[in-house]
Amino acid sequence: MAAEPVLAVVLDRLGRGMSLAQAGRAAGISKSAAFRRARAAGWAAPGTAARDGRVPGQPMPPGRIKAVLDQLAAGLNPAQAARAAGVSRGFAYALHRKMGGVYRPPGVTYSDRYLDREERYEMARLRESGLSVRQVAGRLGRSPSTVSRELARNAGPHGYQPERADRLAWERQRRPKCSKLARDPVLRAEVQNLLDKRYSPEQASGRLKIMHPHDPAMHVSHETIYQSIYLYPRGELRRELKACLRSGRDVRKRRGRREARGKIIGAVPIGQRPPEAEGRLVPGHHEGDLVMGTTASNSAVGTIVERMTGYLTLLHLPDGHGADAVAAAVTTRMTALPGWFARTLTWDNGREMARHARITADTGINVYFADPYAPWQRGSNENTNGLLREYLPKGTDLSQHTPAQLQAIEDELNDRPRKRLGYRTPREELDKLIASNQTVATIP
Repeated sequence: MAAEPVLAVVLDRLGRGMSLAQAGRAAGISKSAAFRRARAAGWAAPGTAARDGRVPGQPMPPGRIKAVLDQLAAGLNPAQAARAAGVSRGFAYALHRKMGGVYRPPGVTYSDRYLDREERYEMARLRESGLSVRQVAGRLGRSPSTVSRELARNAGPHGYQPERADRLAWERQRRPKCSKLARDPVLRAEVQNLLDKRYSPEQASGRLKIMHPHDPAMHVSHETIYQSIYLYPRGELRRELKACLRSGRDVRKRRGRREARGKIIGAVPIGQRPPEAEGRLVPGHHEGDLVMGTTASNSAVGTIVERMTGYLTLLHLPDGHGADAVAAAVTTRMTALPGWFARTLTWDNGREMARHARITADTGINVYFADPYAPWQRGSNENTNGLLREYLPKGTDLSQHTPAQLQAIEDELNDRPRKRLGYRTPREELDKLIASNQTVATIP
């Protein structure tokens, strides 16, 4: 059947009150084809033009859209909202699907610090009347920056549209939403790379700001990283996450236990340490302790941390952790540091430091001892020892680690960013101090 007779048959059957399906069958075409041809010829479903007040194919006026949304938000279904707003049911259902079928409950109010729907409509009206941003803000009782951000954030290709802006604001508030790491594969890969280097989420977050100072898209909070890690904490992934915990524990360690220790002869208490060591403003003040292996292996690794920079020095103790072995290891490593960077050493009350007087005589470093059962007095060292347990787990023979392996662990921790250093690394801080001391030394 020729094109013109087909259209004529469709329009004739529709004019007689038949449905689109019946008109299409009479013309030998499908229902959708009949609808497309009839609409192109200016046909409209009975009552459509009267209800919508427009010619088919023209966009719906914003005021009519707002009326439909008002009825939907009030709790009416799309058919009821269509009758109340004077639009077709098809348009109401399409709008309903477009909005996701979710509307602000009529009884819910939001904080006054957020713009509401009426304020957005008033903002659009004032801007169309020619008022400046500051004048609009004054009329609304809002900050100019609030108005400016709203106009910039929600401006579309045809300018600021209040209904669209309110819908976008509502969609941003909806939960749950896709996380930033899930949306950005480049950022996710960068974060994963830092986590693979054993950075904590907070260290990874801070380091990204240093690595990409002018690219906000590459910045992410540590809380976002944590939420992404713990999104599905069950099954095999749960075991993987537990394996990545630095403590390696399922439950918290019991506190309050006491252990008997012998007295160290000539021990100088921490209260006599120079006051400058407390403030972390002067380099050269260290804290030390042992990370213990199994009792059967009689193994341990010595740890010394500089308070200002957090720089770590590990002591290899292949012959056990007796006082003579520890004193020899401390002397060897500390004399390799610049003199201005090795002034004092604060240790735990362990018997391994019984030869402290020999260390002072050989290195010139004054040794002090923390109060019993007061690990917070050596906070830098305690925190670092916790990090080391990821590399030197409890219940293992630490004597199996070679000097080269300990040096690799030391280098990795000294190259890890720290929050208190502005996410710079201990090695970067030490290099800066060395450079500044060399500069001062060359000035006549």
